[in-house]
Amino acid sequence: MVELLAPAGNFQKLKCALYFGADAAYIGGKDFSLRSFADNFTREEMAEAVKYAHALGKKVYVTVNIFAKNADFGLLCDYFAFLKSAGADAAIVSDCGVFGAAKKYAQGLPLHVSTQANVTNMYAAKFWREQGASRIVLARELSIEEIARIHAFVPDVELEAFVHGAMCVSYSGRCLLSDYLTGRSSNRGECAQPCRWQYSVRKKDAPESGWLDIEEDERGAYIFNSKDLNMSARLAELRAAGVCSFKIEGRMKGEYYLATVINAYRRCIDGGYGETVERELLTAAHRDYTEAYACGANPSTINYGDSQTKGDCDYIGNVVSCDNGFAYVEMRGRFRAGDTLEILSPGEHFGKSFRVERAFLPDGEETDDCKLVQTVYRIPCPYKLTAGDMLRRRK
Repeated sequence: MVELLAPAGNFQKLKCALYFGADAAYIGGKDFSLRSFADNFTREEMAEAVKYAHALGKKVYVTVNIFAKNADFGLLCDYFAFLKSAGADAAIVSDCGVFGAAKKYAQGLPLHVSTQANVTNMYAAKFWREQGASRIVLARELSIEEIARIHAFVPDVELEAFVHGAMCVSYSGRCLLSDYLTGRSSNRGECAQPCRWQYSVRKKDAPESGWLDIEEDERGAYIFNSKDLNMSARLAELRAAGVCSFKIEGRMKGEYYLATVINAYRRCIDGGYGETVERELLTAAHRDYTEAYACGANPSTINYGDSQTKGDCDYIGNVVSCDNGFAYVEMRGRFRAGDTLEILSPGEHFGKSFRVERAFLPDGEETDDCKLVQTVYRIPCPYKLTAGDMLRRRK
């Protein structure tokens, strides 16, 4: 059975990911993670997250994927001992020194080799397996054929592959651009994502001619900005090639994005989606999509036009409860009486719509304009929704 693995930048996002169908989530602590600007988890929250997931029969993997310096190891040793005691299902590691520390101080804790380690060939996979890795998160730069060869060469190691989300323009995130331009190291979890910025390229031709702007258009050129990965049409091929875990990128992403993408891939994996998945994956914000290197070399992986495209739907709110024909909705996007809202749910009401006939504030006062963020509005709803469902409005 293939695993659907989702990101979770905080506890609420973890609950969202598991509710919408993820089999496992990967999270980061306050230290040693390559997403330092996500909310991340304290040790207490991490232990609670593991208990929460295990109660649902699901798993939690913890990212410890920085490239460590000498000064990190005193704390790292204690951290790995904590992860083992907390019951984490695996640690995701990039650095071979960190890998060695994990083996010593958290004996028995499964170790996954991060995509940051750039495993692009079967001999590297065999090396990590011999070191004790139970799973390898493959580099994004591999074709399906290359993945199949790795699996055939090292059949006793699990292979995990990214199937959706943002990609680095550099080799599996091994990038120094942020460090050069902002002093924030991507390899220490502090990437400012300068690859997404708008640039105008300038070439100094000769001292007397000065500088010349070389622009793609009047707005500049997004010369480093990678498209987003979308492998939804290739899941069966990836599974046949030996991939056992389909990974979604996005620990910095919001709940609505996670719910949309996880729900879509869950339905794809379970065979309940057909051709409508592409339409669904356009409802959340994204860049132009690419299958990257699934079929080999691909010169069209850069998103030249803009930094990001808005989705086809507006995120309206989270369902808190549903009772006596009313849905209680925590507002995240302004809506009004007369609007038609669509249901985002892992359940049977997914994709159904209804018109907002009336709306009530918490004190019972009726309103036709729901504009107070995070206020719980009561609205008539013909469907029995579940806490955790979301509402959206098509543009």
